[in-house]
Amino acid sequence: MDSPSGSLTSSQRDELMDQIKQQIAVANAQELLTKMTEKCFKKCINKPGTTLDSSEQKCVAMCMDRYMDAFNLVSKAYSERLQRERHRM
Repeated sequence: MDSPSGSLTSSQRDELMDQIKQQIAVANAQELLTKMTEKCFKKCINKPGTTLDSSEQKCVAMCMDRYMDAFNLVSKAYSERLQRERHRM
């Protein structure tokens, strides 16, 4: 049986790969947001209610900033490692 990609032109394959990369990026962003929300809520909100007091707001903001900083640092290191591995091939 022929593979579906066998009938695609080069530009169609490139477009398909771009779409897949976009879908992966969206899924990663959604996962990041979900995990960040869960972890910061658990850390900062002691008594859930209809509003956040100022200390909870500050805690959530700082938690999210630290989480994003850590995520960006890990992402950068991962990208650099991938680049090094590609150059070795």
